[in-house]
Amino acid sequence: MTAPIATSLDVSAIPERPAGAGRYVVELVRALEGLEGLALTVVCRTGDAARWRRLAPSSRLLEAVWAPRPLRVAYEQRRLGSVIRHLDDPPVKVHHGPHYTFPHGLGDVGAVVTVHDLTFFDHPEWHVPAKVPFFRRAIRRAARKADVIVCVSDATASRLQALLSPRGVVLVAPHGVDHARFHPRRPGGGTDAALIEQAGCPPGLEYIVHLGTAEPRKGIVPLVEAFDAIAGRHPGLELVLAGIEGWGSAEVAAAVAAAGNRSRIRRLGYVDDEAVPALLRSARLVAYPSFEEGFGLPALEALACGAPLVTTSGTAMADVAGSAAWTVPAGDVAALASALERALSAEEPELEQRRVEGLQRSAAFSWAHTAAVHLEAYEVAARAHRGDRSDHR
Repeated sequence: MTAPIATSLDVSAIPERPAGAGRYVVELVRALEGLEGLALTVVCRTGDAARWRRLAPSSRLLEAVWAPRPLRVAYEQRRLGSVIRHLDDPPVKVHHGPHYTFPHGLGDVGAVVTVHDLTFFDHPEWHVPAKVPFFRRAIRRAARKADVIVCVSDATASRLQALLSPRGVVLVAPHGVDHARFHPRRPGGGTDAALIEQAGCPPGLEYIVHLGTAEPRKGIVPLVEAFDAIAGRHPGLELVLAGIEGWGSAEVAAAVAAAGNRSRIRRLGYVDDEAVPALLRSARLVAYPSFEEGFGLPALEALACGAPLVTTSGTAMADVAGSAAWTVPAGDVAALASALERALSAEEPELEQRRVEGLQRSAAFSWAHTAAVHLEAYEVAARAHRGDRSDHR
């Protein structure tokens, strides 16, 4: 019988209120927990053990990484490799960095790194300037040194191959969706209204919703402008913006302040996990016009809820949605306004056709499948690791 692959997974970068890549890590830990063939060690920040113990009660927990961000990055890069290398009972064979980076000094421990997208190279203007050189170096190093790179979509994998020609194996592990939570409204549900009200929307509100961090690449400013253009023809309809404040959120605030219908634009901030499916299910329309994403999880979750979706053409979201969604070019306010209008005025047969396709397409995605691809990545890295890299990784 083959022994389980002893793998450490670094979750130290995940904030208390995860979004985007943080959601991926949380769901991955849940899906990997207790998986046959894997002996998991979860590596977290000091003071952050309790939530990971709840998520992975049977996994080994290593509370080691210093908490403040500059210290966390320094620890992860310079000390964590040695700590991982010297763990025993069982000794770690593979280390997984789920957010572009992995530590130096891993020695003969195999390395797996997740690359979400290549926008640090292609669109540095979408990121905090100080982060761009750091993550460019990290991704280049992963391409040179990692045994396996996990990409979250075919689009990311193709761009990675074209840009950096990675040495290791590249595997695509699309995000999943929790179908027990994200589903169309079921008879006798009855809790959605309370959850939506708790999130900050009054009972009976008709709304378009955007779910995601307020940052430049999310396309929130064009969405605000597009909503402003159609709002006069839809009295009572509101635009709901749900998500944490990110870098560049001042641009969103300025766009809202400049909108003629600003009183009908509602900013909820962070929405608790249990309210997200209700918010998507009850929307007249979900708008996710992000310029580019590695995957774009809110679009998949909207489809799984049976919600009408407008998203961006030529992106990973469009690949997932197919003809279930109305798609528009990135940043095109007029096209976005037109798509919102078409979706809002669509007749029931068209809405039903798109809803059914969205449910069919979303059914192909699960976190169990995501975890299975990661287990494959760990198996490849365990076979590939060599003891002669201790001075170079």
